[in-house]
Amino acid sequence: MSVEVLVADDEEPALRELVALLSADPRVDVVHAAGGGAEALRVLERGEVAVAFLDVHMPGMTGFDLARALAGLRTRPAVVFVTADDSGAVRAFDLEAVDYVLKPVRAERLYRALGRALASGAGAEPVDDETIPVTVGSATRLVRRAEVRWVQANGDYSRLYTAASDHLVRIPLSDLAERWADAGFVRVHRSYLVHRDAVTEVRLAGSAPTVVLAEIELPVSRRLLPAVRDALLR
Repeated sequence: MSVEVLVADDEEPALRELVALLSADPRVDVVHAAGGGAEALRVLERGEVAVAFLDVHMPGMTGFDLARALAGLRTRPAVVFVTADDSGAVRAFDLEAVDYVLKPVRAERLYRALGRALASGAGAEPVDDETIPVTVGSATRLVRRAEVRWVQANGDYSRLYTAASDHLVRIPLSDLAERWADAGFVRVHRSYLVHRDAVTEVRLAGSAPTVVLAEIELPVSRRLLPAVRDALLR
């Protein structure tokens, strides 16, 4: 795969560094450099850029402003924010960014962000997905809803389980169940929410009904049996 990417940053040293790092990546064919949001938008409107690496704080059109403007493009590039501001991850999540990379940028971290962007379907038609900011050590990562296999209630929090890891987020399970119902998530118990595609077996007969995933077996509430049966066995 060989793609075009864009870097937008009003600080010349940071811009040169990002361009150099991305130019060295074998997955990248062309790196467009822009010193501000308006200049970046003119490049992005051509529809050839697969991934946009955006600084947050730029004069005139900020990185967040630019990301909002991209929603109107026929083909929206994947967005990665590269910034020294560690407080903007939630806003990045609202704008469906793929990743949020903090400066100073390490080469391996940037290459990993590019991999996430390409895996998200960069350069394709926009998809209806959602990302949630989670804390991993001292960093903030954006977990895509499509990665989540099942969710466990934890008071006012929920723990999201992906194939590789789990993350605690401050969102009640009831809120996620309502928000993600149209995305294939099924409430099987007051404490559990599962994605329909992650279920490998359904055992609803007997005294202890369950749904089976590759990695775990989860109980099904008697009260929710009809809804679970309809959602998983129709």
